[in-house]
Amino acid sequence: MLIDNFLLVKQGVLQNQETRSLLASGSYPCRNIDQNMADLSAQIAANETGGRELRKMVDNFGLKVVHAYMQHVQDNAEESVRRVLDVLQDCNFVYPMDGGQQIKVSISVNRLKREATIDFTGTSPQNEGNYNAPTAVCKAAVLYVFRTLVADNIPLNEGCMKPLRLIIPPKTMISPEYPAAVISGNTEVSQAITDALFGALGVLASSQGTMNNFVYGNATHQNYETICGGTGAGPDHPGTSAVHSHMTNTRMTDPEVVEWRFPVQVESFSIRHGSGGTGKFPGGDGVVRKIRFLEPMTATVLSSHRETEPYGLAGGGPGKKGQNIVLHPDGTTTILGGNDEVFLSPNDIFIIKTPGGGGYGN
Repeated sequence: MLIDNFLLVKQGVLQNQETRSLLASGSYPCRNIDQNMADLSAQIAANETGGRELRKMVDNFGLKVVHAYMQHVQDNAEESVRRVLDVLQDCNFVYPMDGGQQIKVSISVNRLKREATIDFTGTSPQNEGNYNAPTAVCKAAVLYVFRTLVADNIPLNEGCMKPLRLIIPPKTMISPEYPAAVISGNTEVSQAITDALFGALGVLASSQGTMNNFVYGNATHQNYETICGGTGAGPDHPGTSAVHSHMTNTRMTDPEVVEWRFPVQVESFSIRHGSGGTGKFPGGDGVVRKIRFLEPMTATVLSSHRETEPYGLAGGGPGKKGQNIVLHPDGTTTILGGNDEVFLSPNDIFIIKTPGGGGYGN
């Protein structure tokens, strides 16, 4: 669904029927509108809760004090990032992606002004498919990476961005123009931007670089999960195995709950030993997830590092590429691409082998 500036709540009242009509429109309407409405109601409730808590702060401390402390938080974050820039060197990196695209980034530091310019010139043009990230996603990835460089326990906020100047050329895969598709931007391209920045800074080898988006369903059931993998090693630590990394903001549902809600069985879920890159500090291992389907369903997988390997740093080896496979009851297999769709019959087993992280050092 492409929703353009629709008023969801009007004068405090949820526009229930109008929203349902919108979700039911178009060539490919939503399949479970009750579930969509529950999700939207939860988001509205979360915003209302946040607003209520802010008003309580103002009632307790006064608006002037709250504004002052909001500024203190941002000022502290700004200075924390400037201290990071004081010790950074100019650097650059080219991050190759499946399908031949690339993220290119150069970071130059102005020591006098204690500022840095992050230039993405050379990044691949806008993609004909859906591997495009809105510019806001690129900014979020930059904010995340530079926050990780701050040793102090500061809250994530806009102050971190004040010393950073971004150059993002127009009509690239990280600054697409309408009507570019952007479904992979928040999940896959965001991970590529993050790993490109860490590669330029030289502080962390590539993590699995994908969220391994796995969607399956039919007219009755629908489920969407992201699957963990290995993280990259650094100059003083190995990578971590079987975790969601960087821009992934989800956790996995317990197998018992998945099997209770959906006609599937989680056959196995294990660490993919040896998939992390070699090195003085090895990369973390990915996982192997096998799900048996008990009803006919369609499954879609959206994943990266099925063609390219997650890079190692300072002589460290790359992590292993991921694989997507369907094992049929007669023992034959269907090898799928990184971005693929397949119809599953009862007792087909979908196997996802997620990438490992890169290693660091010889």
